[in-house]
Amino acid sequence: MSPGPQHRIALIHALEESILPARAAFARGWPEAFCFDLLDTSLAIDLSDAGELNTTLMNRFHALGTYAANCAGKAGLTRGILFTCSAFGPAIASVQTRLPIPVLRPNEAAFSKALDVGGVIGLVVTFPPALRMLQDELVAMAAASGRSIATKPILVPGALDALKAGDGASHDRLVVSACRGLSGLHALVLGQFSLSRAAPALREILSVPVLTTPDCAVEALRARLGDIGQSKPA
Repeated sequence: MSPGPQHRIALIHALEESILPARAAFARGWPEAFCFDLLDTSLAIDLSDAGELNTTLMNRFHALGTYAANCAGKAGLTRGILFTCSAFGPAIASVQTRLPIPVLRPNEAAFSKALDVGGVIGLVVTFPPALRMLQDELVAMAAASGRSIATKPILVPGALDALKAGDGASHDRLVVSACRGLSGLHALVLGQFSLSRAAPALREILSVPVLTTPDCAVEALRARLGDIGQSKPA
């Protein structure tokens, strides 16, 4: 039997540490998709320097989204866009309103699953500018769906620096240490693509669902494009 038509999917990154987790999630959950990557590592640096998501950064996201949507080649035109940079939710939401194809924020699918669980939702991040923005996004999604939740923000200092230095083991150890002993949670969301590598270790010490953003996003994007097959995200 010949394979069905491929979907061309753009993956847009602000951290190079997000690329491998995104690719791994597609390999698990949607191996038939044809993915290509756009990376601008200055986005995270410029956000930290600016201290806010200013007009210049917003315009850069519009330019990235427009470029990705207009790319054509293997598998035809781009059918969907997945941003993997968690600290830029409002900019990505603005791109969503401008493009006719599905555009996913990195966290919205994982947040949606967490809201289905309800109660107290833990939110782990290693990039400080992302914490408040993601917490606000989760609370706004809960309000829009008429649900009442509580959030438990968890910032893990030093973990991202360790990962950038090539020390994945220390990254995972710091994340697990920060989450060990947590009580009263009903779900835990790993708020950055780069954090998904710590999920197996966290599932060993926690009894609540541990949701990773790349796997949830791939599942949601595949469903949006109507291509549900036998492969399912881990």
